Amino acid sequence: MPRDHDPFTLAVDCGGSGIKASVLDASGTLHVPPVRVPTPYPLPPERLVETVATIAAGLPSAARATVGVPGMIRHGVVVATPHYVTRSGPRSAVVPALAAAWAGCDVRAMLEERLGVPTLVLNDAEVHGAGVVSGTGLELVLTLGTGLGSAVFDGGRLAPHLELSHAPVRWGTTYDAYVGEHERARLGDGLWSRRVRRVVDGFRPVFHWDRLYLGGGNSRRITPATLARLGDDVVVVPNQAGIVGGVRAWDLSA
Repeated sequence: MPRDHDPFTLAVDCGGSGIKASVLDASGTLHVPPVRVPTPYPLPPERLVETVATIAAGLPSAARATVGVPGMIRHGVVVATPHYVTRSGPRSAVVPALAAAWAGCDVRAMLEERLGVPTLVLNDAEVHGAGVVSGTGLELVLTLGTGLGSAVFDGGRLAPHLELSHAPVRWGTTYDAYVGEHERARLGDGLWSRRVRRVVDGFRPVFHWDRLYLGGGNSRRITPATLARLGDDVVVVPNQAGIVGGVRAWDLSA
């Protein structure tokens, strides 16, 4: 927990193409503007930790840190991560040595030791969700960016993480590939938005959510026509939630 005389949280959003960070006060308000650097590749765990530490060194001091990392994270340990095991980022070749380095890596312990403060490491969509959920009912968060991120909250409590992005949406195509940035750039916003709607319609009978939040950098690219058809229980939220959730994540994941 933050010290009374230093109630700040370092919030870091680690993505496939960029790493963003800021420091927030106890109410979740940004204390300084976010800083963003390109995600460096190749990226073994030690390089990610040093990148985060370098960013943190240029920001005001904080009593604790929240770091969102793509992939399957359990209790601060990386089970699998989709981008950081590649040679030069998303859609490039997987490097076996990097895959081995990340599998089972206790990145929370590494960051905590390097930063010198209590550190919470979650899937990046889970941190994003912490910044937007109301805490009432079943709430699903989908983030649209390099790929598809997801998080589920029940009554404000974080549910075990499921890597929906790696499930097949059709033969040979995962949700990650189906609505990821590469396909958005190839199809254009209109056709890509229709794909997003198909994903939402497909997930609806699976989750029966009370509210679905669409976030991530590409959520703003969903066309107005598609938004109008998604339903009143679907809300588009700012990408900034990936930083703002850094404070609330400590309570929602308890």
